[in-house]
Amino acid sequence: MKKTLFLNPPSYEGFDGGAGARYQARREVRSFWFPTWLAHPAAMIPGSKLVDAPPADLSLEDVLPLAQDFELAVLHTSTPSFRSDVKVAEALKDANPKLCIGMVGSHVTVKAENSLEASKAIDFVARGEFDYTMVDVAEGKPFDEIEGISFRENGNIVHTTDRPVPEDMDALPHVVDVYARDLRIEHYQVGESLHPFVSFYTGRGCKSRCTFCLWPQTIEGHRYRVRSPGHVAAEVRKALDYFPQMREFFFDDDTLTDNIPHVEGIARAISPMLAERGVRWSCNAKGNVPFETLKLLKEHGVRTLTVGFESGNQQILNNIRKGMKVTRYREFAEDCHKLGIRFHGCFILGLPGESKETIQETMQFAREVDPTTIQVSVPAPYPGTFLYDQAKKEGWLRDGSGELLMGEGFQVTSIEYPHLSHEDIFEGVEDFYKNFFFRPKKIGNMLGEMFSDWGLMKTRLGEARDFFGFMSQREDRG
Repeated sequence: MKKTLFLNPPSYEGFDGGAGARYQARREVRSFWFPTWLAHPAAMIPGSKLVDAPPADLSLEDVLPLAQDFELAVLHTSTPSFRSDVKVAEALKDANPKLCIGMVGSHVTVKAENSLEASKAIDFVARGEFDYTMVDVAEGKPFDEIEGISFRENGNIVHTTDRPVPEDMDALPHVVDVYARDLRIEHYQVGESLHPFVSFYTGRGCKSRCTFCLWPQTIEGHRYRVRSPGHVAAEVRKALDYFPQMREFFFDDDTLTDNIPHVEGIARAISPMLAERGVRWSCNAKGNVPFETLKLLKEHGVRTLTVGFESGNQQILNNIRKGMKVTRYREFAEDCHKLGIRFHGCFILGLPGESKETIQETMQFAREVDPTTIQVSVPAPYPGTFLYDQAKKEGWLRDGSGELLMGEGFQVTSIEYPHLSHEDIFEGVEDFYKNFFFRPKKIGNMLGEMFSDWGLMKTRLGEARDFFGFMSQREDRG
């Protein structure tokens, strides 16, 4: 086995571009997801090391000495950070010309040839789900015998056949072993979860067909392949022993509730051990979970459901192929309130069909369904998604390439319409937050939560500092 470094490269301050983030950017509050996609192959290669530079505040100078210690470096990259990541690869290669460097992630999956042409420092890119691909590379197999990679040969770029996605999810190792070995869980924080938390996947793929969503369209596909509840429970038990300071699990599947028997089985399997330790759990969910399932999840310790509402306008939901009705969202929200389940609402302003009027409609919808917390984003037309192709065809992309997704690490509005400018969309995000949070009822609820939980108090005060600092800089971006 080649001595292998898995690296989430340093880039912009506060930039969450890792192998876990669905929108790579610096957010309104400090937010870092676990690098689960890198942790899986790291767990499969003896002697490997995972370095997640951004949440650990590591600079290029900090990681550059690692070049001498490894034979293979695998860098996770994304469309917004690709140019910066190439510079990291070049610096590593300069420090150790013998170091074999590969890149993984959705960007190089979709743009394999362009990625290799970007720099001679990149020896190969791995397309799609790359767990077993990295094992083959680390074992020293010839590139032309490895499925799912692209590389240079005699001045030409060669693409091997696609690697089938893994079907036996239980055959994948537990990522928490790598977390315990290489990461500090205190470095990871998202607004909807108690801190410190741990996240991992119980399955890959998503049945939904949302036109903007990154991973199902570029890497995972639309078949939801799941681990057995027993396999998940074993990893939960292991994590509880590794991290006694942990307060919450977050199951980061694109939509855990896509498979109702699966999520119910997990809830039953993990609830006794979590209750014993006083740990809660949360997950990504679709806004159509049946009442009886919500009730079962509540009885088995669920704390928060993260739901992509996206819009309160039915035509926009139709335009993005969300497969949901606004009326069903309202029923779901009512059920959650009735059962006492918190839910975090995710919204996107500027999707196809958006107007100043629909922005106001979505703001009103958000106030009515009243999630516990919200996140408001702008559209991100990543290469490989339907939204990217649609925006390019219709002339909605501000820069034409579709790679204008951020500036200095921050989200920017890369789409605009003849009737709705990017400034209108960007300003709508700030208005949305103010419109939702600056209400007496919401302020009272948040203060009540904070005074009942000192840990949450510290988290919320930090988020408030980040949020107002973020907003003060918005006039310089967009």
